[in-house]
Amino acid sequence: MMSDDMTLVREFAASQSESAFAALVKRHVALVHSAAVRQTGDAHLAEEITQAVFIILARKAASLGTRTILSAWLYRTTRYAAADALKTRRRRQAREQAAHMQSTLNEPEADAWTQLTPLLDDALAELGEADRTALVLRFFENKTAREIAGALRIEESAAQKRVARALEKLRALFMKRGVTLTATVIAGAVAANSVQAAPAGLAVKISVIAAKGTAVTTSITTIVKGTMKIMTWMKLKLAAYVGATALLVGGAATIALSTDGSDSATGSVSSVFQLRIVLDAASADAETLTELTTNGVSGKVFQETLYVQKKVLLDQSAIQSASVSTNSFVGQPINIVIDFTLTPKGKKQFAKVTRKNVGRRLAIIIDGKVISAPVIQSEIPGGKGQISGNFTAQEASRLAAMLSKPSEK
Repeated sequence: MMSDDMTLVREFAASQSESAFAALVKRHVALVHSAAVRQTGDAHLAEEITQAVFIILARKAASLGTRTILSAWLYRTTRYAAADALKTRRRRQAREQAAHMQSTLNEPEADAWTQLTPLLDDALAELGEADRTALVLRFFENKTAREIAGALRIEESAAQKRVARALEKLRALFMKRGVTLTATVIAGAVAANSVQAAPAGLAVKISVIAAKGTAVTTSITTIVKGTMKIMTWMKLKLAAYVGATALLVGGAATIALSTDGSDSATGSVSSVFQLRIVLDAASADAETLTELTTNGVSGKVFQETLYVQKKVLLDQSAIQSASVSTNSFVGQPINIVIDFTLTPKGKKQFAKVTRKNVGRRLAIIIDGKVISAPVIQSEIPGGKGQISGNFTAQEASRLAAMLSKPSEK
């Protein structure tokens, strides 16, 4: 199913195939519409958001990587679209939506789902990308552990552990909000109710509008533009820029390198700047570290526990120079960053490391603290980049000086 999705996306991108796009819409419209309804509590607005999400898919089809998990991408885009659409009336109709859902379900499930409905998407937004993707595949698309393992390119046992761990994190987030349900009850309620049938005819309408570029209402156009701005900002904030390619996705990313051109672990355990693999579970070869992450939509800060491999793959020895600068996006605060340039050998080595670890999370560590743990989406061949980590000006200046220090090379 996962490979079929991207085959259809590539077919549409190459030839504007209406049948390919219609198949994608039919397959995923219920997921998108259900998320939109749940997040807005407004059936009419949910239809507009659903149309907007598939219009964005049509526009971005050519730029999506072959390893994109489309259902997770659509869910995330729906979240951005709903956030933009609800700027002036966020959460106004959450209680109405909960009451509506309660009337359609049996009593035991209704009680749990009524409690979860207004909280589910905010809680999912606080999870890391890997955990959220696992839950979307398991409970929104009802995938088996084997199918999830295939989509994420991990072992089946690792997929089961990832789902279980993500579900436990979700339960803890609900508990903080006063909802004390077991993980089993949460899993059952979400699996049974998170995706409901979309309105009749909506898939056909979307296929015509998005694939053919038919004119849409002003409100839908506004949602599309606002959502794409959010997506651009999230990409700027969460990606490491290497030349014209921004392919490290999932957190404010940092890059650590070695100059010897090999694939072996060459980084120093005492290095101020390290890059290490994140494992799916605790092991003797890993240490437990934590990462503080700010959700780009809700603005909430949450802490994620990571099992980071002790072996240091790469360090800062291939950074030729580093300096402090700022970047910003319309409507967003100024962000202090560190710009860097790699040595020729470092550029070659980093391309090799990213090529061999596509689909894996990397812990980006500075001064012994995890700055982020992004997922490598593709090989990164460029020689320049940017480090973003919510630094103060003083912190950024100190780190840039350390990375550029000749004695560290």
